[in-house]
Amino acid sequence: MSVRLYVGNLPKESIEREALQEIFAEANAVVSTKVIKDRKTGKCRGFAFVTVSTDEAADEFIEKYNGQSFMDSPLKIEKANPREKEEEEGGTEDSASSTEPVNKQPRGDKQPRGDKKRGGKGKGGSGTSASASGSEGFQPDPRWADQLAQLKEKLASANS
Repeated sequence: MSVRLYVGNLPKESIEREALQEIFAEANAVVSTKVIKDRKTGKCRGFAFVTVSTDEAADEFIEKYNGQSFMDSPLKIEKANPREKEEEEGGTEDSASSTEPVNKQPRGDKQPRGDKKRGGKGKGGSGTSASASGSEGFQPDPRWADQLAQLKEKLASANS
């Protein structure tokens, strides 16, 4: 089982995969190295990924290289979290892979946008959709859940 490691705090300059591999040459467990680059400039976005062969090798790699200086910057190395395909962002890569660190909140169930340019009316012309009228699949944004509950209480008391 291979383990992906996040290598952060890289300088935002042109860094090639080979330069990073040279630093990790002593670690025999390194399978591949991938530097994440900006699409427009081709410069490093400040992080990369290293794949090692086993979990034990990953722990040894982190212990050995975390904090080591690379181009006047101390490296930050930790295990990478898997990332779902639909959430992947752009960025060119030096080798193919399907996982990246996840720092985003889950998207949850979002409603379709509808046609906002035509007054928000969908295909039926009624202005509402089946998913918006029922609350089974809809979950409010947790940042506003308390305020939404208060508004529902005010509305219920005003109607009764």
